[in-house]
Amino acid sequence: MTRLMTTVWQERGGKSGVVLVVLVLLLALIGPSLAADPNQIDVQARFAAPSLGHLLGTDNLGRDLFARVAVGTRSALIIACLVVALSMAGGTCLGVTAALSGRLVDRSILAMLDIISAFPIYILIFALVALYGTGMGKLIVVISLAFLPQFARVARNQALTLKYRPFIEAALLMGLSQPNIILRHIVPNIIGPMIVLASMNVPVVITIEAAMSFIGLGVQPPATSLGTLIRDGYVFLDQSWWPIVGSAAVLAVVTLGCTLLGEALRDAVDPKLRGRM
Repeated sequence: MTRLMTTVWQERGGKSGVVLVVLVLLLALIGPSLAADPNQIDVQARFAAPSLGHLLGTDNLGRDLFARVAVGTRSALIIACLVVALSMAGGTCLGVTAALSGRLVDRSILAMLDIISAFPIYILIFALVALYGTGMGKLIVVISLAFLPQFARVARNQALTLKYRPFIEAALLMGLSQPNIILRHIVPNIIGPMIVLASMNVPVVITIEAAMSFIGLGVQPPATSLGTLIRDGYVFLDQSWWPIVGSAAVLAVVTLGCTLLGEALRDAVDPKLRGRM
């Protein structure tokens, strides 16, 4: 892991991605404790411009935008990490099961993945939200299901390349059970590409969550997310543009940082790309 991060840091894009991601993490982890109460209303200070008292200004109710952006950033990162973790865990289980099982199980799992992948991601999310309702917990499960096929296919392909490797056959001859072989030999050898895919999907999940919250199908008030902040700023854009600046800027920074970091991880893990570099 240390060697991998060193390789990432040596790349220009990787270094920029690490710096941007660290800044966003500091905002999400430390920002809420340094700022004022994000729900404290001060009508007399509504639509205030940035100042020492309000670093990003205030919204239509006089609430501190820095505090609300920090809390919204934390919510966005939590949702993205949970979605990616659930998708990666479920996809790894399905993919490895498909690769190591018989043809019937393999084809059944692939058929299920094809059905999920056949729907455009937003159409699938809209349909699932219509069935199961809105809310942070339900949104996490719905988006996780939409991203499940990507991780499952990568896990299956990686497991298939390892299935007939000599060290797997040696483990079978030694009498190791299939669960032990999966945990000790299969999963450690496929975790690298899965982590790279996860890092590439984090900014996509953040963008999807922001879009769903913007149209009112994601995080619901009084909870705060970057999408709800952008929506509130858009509603009052004719009175002040400060409410939309901070949340939109953070969304752009976190998306750019995670994308650069994911691409650097991909280049560092992939031997072919690393050879061309």
